[in-house]
Amino acid sequence: MAEACVEKYTCGGNVSLWLSGGHPKPEDGVVTRDVSGFVVSDNCSFRSFSIRVKACSGNYYVYEFVKSTYFCSAYCADVSCINQTVTSAITTSGDVSTSKPHTTVTSVITTTEAQVFMVGPNVTSNKIPRLDTTNASVDIDLIGIAKNNNGRSAVAFMSYTTMENLLKAEFFNTADNTSVKTMMSTVISATLPKTTNKQLTKPVNFTLKHIREFVSEGNMSCVYWNITEWIVDGCSVIDTNSSYTVCSCVHLSTFALIMQTGGSSSSSSSSPADHLMEMLNLVAVSVGLVFNSLALLTFAFCRWKPGVNNVARINLCISLLSAHLLFLLTQRFLKLIKPHQVLCGVLSGFLHFLFLSCFVWMFIEAVLLYVCVKNLSQISSRQRAVLSSRFLIVIGYVIALVIVGVSVGLVPEGYGSDKCWIKLDLIWSFLGPVCVILAINTILFIRIIISLNSTLSKLNAEVSRMKQTKIMVFKTLAQFVVLGCPWILGFFTEDNKMMEILFVILNSQQGTFIFLIYCLFDNKIRKQFFKWGVGFPSQPGTLRTNIEDDTE
Repeated sequence: MAEACVEKYTCGGNVSLWLSGGHPKPEDGVVTRDVSGFVVSDNCSFRSFSIRVKACSGNYYVYEFVKSTYFCSAYCADVSCINQTVTSAITTSGDVSTSKPHTTVTSVITTTEAQVFMVGPNVTSNKIPRLDTTNASVDIDLIGIAKNNNGRSAVAFMSYTTMENLLKAEFFNTADNTSVKTMMSTVISATLPKTTNKQLTKPVNFTLKHIREFVSEGNMSCVYWNITEWIVDGCSVIDTNSSYTVCSCVHLSTFALIMQTGGSSSSSSSSPADHLMEMLNLVAVSVGLVFNSLALLTFAFCRWKPGVNNVARINLCISLLSAHLLFLLTQRFLKLIKPHQVLCGVLSGFLHFLFLSCFVWMFIEAVLLYVCVKNLSQISSRQRAVLSSRFLIVIGYVIALVIVGVSVGLVPEGYGSDKCWIKLDLIWSFLGPVCVILAINTILFIRIIISLNSTLSKLNAEVSRMKQTKIMVFKTLAQFVVLGCPWILGFFTEDNKMMEILFVILNSQQGTFIFLIYCLFDNKIRKQFFKWGVGFPSQPGTLRTNIEDDTE
């Protein structure tokens, strides 16, 4: 253990624990030492429970660790004292890896292989060699890290043989507890000693050799140790075969490779509930795509009066149709796509762009409606004086493209989750703009209603035009509720099956709601649908009567 103050966040926890009073000598026997930690900038004397330490003649120490009194704390090792090959013994007592105290003391003898690589300010190479141990290797951009640390940096890479018997695969908590979890690699760790700015410039790739028989139907997970359990946040599998697996992680910690077989986590089988959700998603999205297509054809090919502007609605339908179709195909072929991390990340980026475009077009339509009500004129005539259709198209897609571009530039590893969607550390690049648009649209609709009521109280003429405007407000408000509010349910779907089902149904049927609001509930369009039977004329674009954006 470290014998001097260690900065917080250094060893995988909020508080870094170090041994106060120094290590004993072999002739001292078993001694008790205080454990201190770094809590605030001016205090490195936080005291945890004392631990017992013994120095052995084989040049190693035995520690009896106990759970710290401070939440999210971690014991720290002094990497600079580790030789190329060191034999160490670790004993645990108390709450180290589970929430319940151990009733027995577990002893694990582990062989540690370590490699340390350092670069100085005069380095001429633009790439460091791969660091290897017997069962693992690491590729890290130490040159880029050194540029952020006055040209100096160092990396320590360690592999602990048999440590997997202590940090077991059972500590990997998943939604499915019926799967069999197997530790497929030795436990490894990587750290940046004597490096002030530990921010990684690129994700770190670990190549882990399989130490047990590989099962082709198994589900591989790259995990890291977080105080008391294995978790996957920030790590993903980018390549795997029968002999090894390559993991990519956006941070440094203690890592391992865990395989799940059987249960719903395995690709060979899944629970009836998962089958039901997959079928529901397939049917619901397919139905929504059909009605979305019908609405798009109606907006595009019907002959509307000059006072009706459908640019926002047409592009809204295009974005919705593309997003739901891409989402459906991605989920259907997820097992084939997931091993290719780059492809998964690209698809999640496209989904991010398309769904954001839907909300931008909904915002544009609200703005156009606000201009219409404010000026009591038709949208198209106002549009010619202010915004052309081409300019609207540029706005509708460029805003979403800029947001996605900034997200990719700032957090490129935030794309490509287990479902080929945005990862949790980047989810606000989608939810943030969505919340802003929903808030602005709410304000616009309140202003529209106030302005409309004020105008109605002053005007006695042109009742038909006022009626048309009121109906347009109602339709756009209904569209706002239908397209925006279901996404709020996404905050409550975690571990709630009913909310998840409701979320899938409402979001997949957005195209259906648009078709109902703007097409089926429009008396003139409905008459044409009934007249042709199949819903569209044999010559698209030739509705016999001009269609206004109102309902008789």
